[in-house]
Amino acid sequence: MPTSKCPECTEEIYVDADTEQGDKITCDECGSKLVVVGLDPIEVDIVEEAEIDDYAEKDDFESVDYEDDRY
Repeated sequence: MPTSKCPECTEEIYVDADTEQGDKITCDECGSKLVVVGLDPIEVDIVEEAEIDDYAEKDDFESVDYEDDRY
């Protein structure tokens, strides 16, 4: 299983073999939100608070176009 070090607490982080660049993970030790920025070797970086807020505010239904009048 590939590993990296948390940039916040330096604890070793295990990531799945099928992890892709851009995937978000959480450090089990300190709870930091991390993003995978490199794959060979595995590199992670701390997700900026603004990125977390932007992701949480997105409306999952904003691109759906319903033509059914019942909704």
